[in-house]
Amino acid sequence: MEPDRSPARPINGAAALSDADLLARLLGGRGANAVARALLGHYGGLRGLFRAPAPSLLVRRGLGPAATGRLLAVPELARRCLDEELARGQAMESPDTTGDYLRFVLRDQPHEVFACLFLDTRHRVIAYEELFRGTIDGATVYPRVVAETALRHGAAAVIAAHNHPSGLAEPSLADQAITRRLKDALALLDIRLLDHFVVGDGAPVSMAARGMV
Repeated sequence: MEPDRSPARPINGAAALSDADLLARLLGGRGANAVARALLGHYGGLRGLFRAPAPSLLVRRGLGPAATGRLLAVPELARRCLDEELARGQAMESPDTTGDYLRFVLRDQPHEVFACLFLDTRHRVIAYEELFRGTIDGATVYPRVVAETALRHGAAAVIAAHNHPSGLAEPSLADQAITRRLKDALALLDIRLLDHFVVGDGAPVSMAARGMV
């Protein structure tokens, strides 16, 4: 019997491949496995790699403009997939679902970002907006701007979120203070502040679940 010389196929598909093997398939070309392993080692894994800016990638040995473009496309495609789900009017009723989305869009920001999900009366997403950006130490948040944006979208409820670039997803006293100010400002317009998420490494922290909203 002739031996089977067809390429080996993982039993469980892509999920059965290592990070390096998956990355090599994305890169393509000769020596892709070695390039993939070198990239993962240099950037400390997939998260570091997909956070890397284009100039950093272009100078890596074995990466040309085409392969760099494919790498940059991966997180952008993932973000657009999530945005598409929101555009379909997904109801943000589960803290886990909301936290997963906010973790994806905010966790790897290099500076502190304050954002809001604006919701209708059935808690379906109308829009997501990043309203304030700061340094690694913090961002200045103006409740008036949040309220004006909520009115512009015709929102009935708001979920606020910000990231801690330090990685520690623990609400500070300042976070608790701005949450109270936001809740009071929105309440004057009959708009509910449903939650305020703090995003860092690990699972995002829901301040509503902590009794802080």
